[in-house]
Amino acid sequence: MSRASTDASAALLFLLTGFLSLQPLSTDLYLASLPALREHFAGSVSSVQLTLSAFLAGFALSQLIAGPLSDRFGRRPVAIGGCVLYVGASLAGVVAPSLAVLIGARVLQAIAVCCTVVCARAIVRDLYEAEAGARVLARALTWMGIVPIAGPVAGGLLQAGLGWRANFAVLTLLGAILLAAALRTLPETNRHLDASATDLRTLARNYARIAASRRFWSYALPVTGSYSALFCFISAASFVLIEIFGIPPQRFGFAYALVTVGYLLGTMTVRSMLGRLGLVGSVRAGATVALASGAVMAALALAGVRTLAAVMVPMFLAVTAHGFIQPACQIGAIDPFPRQAGAAAALMGFTMLAVAAAAGWAVGAMHDGSTRPLALGVAVCGAFCALSAWGLLRRDPRTAVEAASAQGHR
Repeated sequence: MSRASTDASAALLFLLTGFLSLQPLSTDLYLASLPALREHFAGSVSSVQLTLSAFLAGFALSQLIAGPLSDRFGRRPVAIGGCVLYVGASLAGVVAPSLAVLIGARVLQAIAVCCTVVCARAIVRDLYEAEAGARVLARALTWMGIVPIAGPVAGGLLQAGLGWRANFAVLTLLGAILLAAALRTLPETNRHLDASATDLRTLARNYARIAASRRFWSYALPVTGSYSALFCFISAASFVLIEIFGIPPQRFGFAYALVTVGYLLGTMTVRSMLGRLGLVGSVRAGATVALASGAVMAALALAGVRTLAAVMVPMFLAVTAHGFIQPACQIGAIDPFPRQAGAAAALMGFTMLAVAAAAGWAVGAMHDGSTRPLALGVAVCGAFCALSAWGLLRRDPRTAVEAASAQGHR
């Protein structure tokens, strides 16, 4: 490979990392501000958490359109359009005069982020086979793992120093930087542009074909469970850590970051384990950890153990499990659909985020000043993840051969 080709590959990897990072950035950067938003707008916990759940719901629904659009018009125009919309939506968040306007801005942010994330996943599928794609995606997610660590820390400091509007100002700036980078370096990778991809009949037929695939659901459901467990923590973390355990906003990010280091650890570990375990074995191993960590967290909460460690240690393991599961599941779910990669990524993302939004809302609605709602939510989602992984996944002979080959060339 020439130096120019290597540089281009590195630039694309960093750009894909940026696309994927917009989603956690859009939530993690202002998590420390949720209690302040409740006070500023005189809202309830569940109404303020709508800024998170509405984002996820908007993200989920818009994927059903963004994926097919990228199949028809290409990844580049859809991703760049998403960056433009993101900058505008973030500016609306900066000046939002009411909670309703802020929620609307969050929905627009979600639509924009959906365009970049769907395209990033589809670009990986355009360029790589399943095992190689899982490694590339794991590498991007490892770099992206820095975001859930740095984002809450920066957000807590911004909240303490400048208030919640500063978080949206930073998101505006980051969106503008990513837009400039995409205009400069993003190539078109879709070699199978499908003029009928957005035709309603074709769209329905494509989604029906994907939805009828056992392999698709075998991978989509475990990652839905693990992500929902993570989102339960995302939606409740600021209230649990700040209000129950008394951690000040400027220190909230550091406490939150200790948990999200697990995600980084999971994505780093799975890159070396894929060759030994394959996609199926990797997902099952992560799902087992998700089940165990959720069960321990729930048992401690129900037993009345009200310590920071009783929340943070099991949650660290649950987030590690998600980092282990996500790359393998995202590639495994869309691999059988090279000509409908955008639609497959969209349906998987819709499922993940719709279920996670419901789980996050439920945890907020059950808020009672204790850690029980969070712990029970994580436990239920972990159990769902494990049941899906062990009940639906079957070893694919082709994948096993690829795994053995990859192991032999390490």
